[in-house]
Amino acid sequence: MTSQSVSAPGPRLSGKVAIVTGSGRNIGRAIALAMAREGAAVVINGHSDQAAVDAVVAEIERAGGRAIGILADAANPLDVDRLVQATVDRFGAVDIAVSNVSVRRKQPFLDISVDDWRRTINVNLDSAFHVARSVLPHMKQAGFGRLIHISGVDGFAAHLPERVPNTVCKAGVHALSKALSLEFAPFGITANTVAPGYIDTERDWSQYGAREQWIASRQQHLPVRRVGRVEDIAQACVYLAADSGSFITGQVLHVNGGQFMF
Repeated sequence: MTSQSVSAPGPRLSGKVAIVTGSGRNIGRAIALAMAREGAAVVINGHSDQAAVDAVVAEIERAGGRAIGILADAANPLDVDRLVQATVDRFGAVDIAVSNVSVRRKQPFLDISVDDWRRTINVNLDSAFHVARSVLPHMKQAGFGRLIHISGVDGFAAHLPERVPNTVCKAGVHALSKALSLEFAPFGITANTVAPGYIDTERDWSQYGAREQWIASRQQHLPVRRVGRVEDIAQACVYLAADSGSFITGQVLHVNGGQFMF
């Protein structure tokens, strides 16, 4: 009997084109870098910080990958259409779209104005609709697509007070995933949600206290005894975007260290 050699797997996203909104820093940046490492051409998107977007593009290009940076407001449908068209013009397709932008305001419910409510809905939920609406015609024509929405524990456990608009939006983006998965699965398109738990990110620590205390107070309650890294979320997105996720649609992948076991 002759032994058969097992070759190392190649890049899982080779030849694919990915748009990652809100990818100038934190989770979005990690997702973009991970997808670039796996062979995808990546569009880095931010709302206003051109320097942050350019830095991620440069990091990908230094590693031998392909990327472009485009400033666009994901909450603005015209901006999203421009973003998607620029992607197709440059790379010829859009295969993967990760909706990652959000704002998180801690605000007592009775203090929330109509404008506050609409702003959060517009940024956190409408943006995912705009992205899906703009990329799906291209995916449908190609017979392939991966939609990934970044949600959060809030949308499933409502575990933090004074986060009503954000909680509604986080649940809403998963509902959007489910609805789109049902409608577009016959065209080779999947739609899923990734829900991070406690992740160590750059943030406004004035809302959370000292970073070290925040980490210590949370990791002691997690079964894995650590808070998450942005790379943990990035790898979940790569899993769903690659062939490994081809039979997964309409689902939510909870990446929370066992904080909640739904």
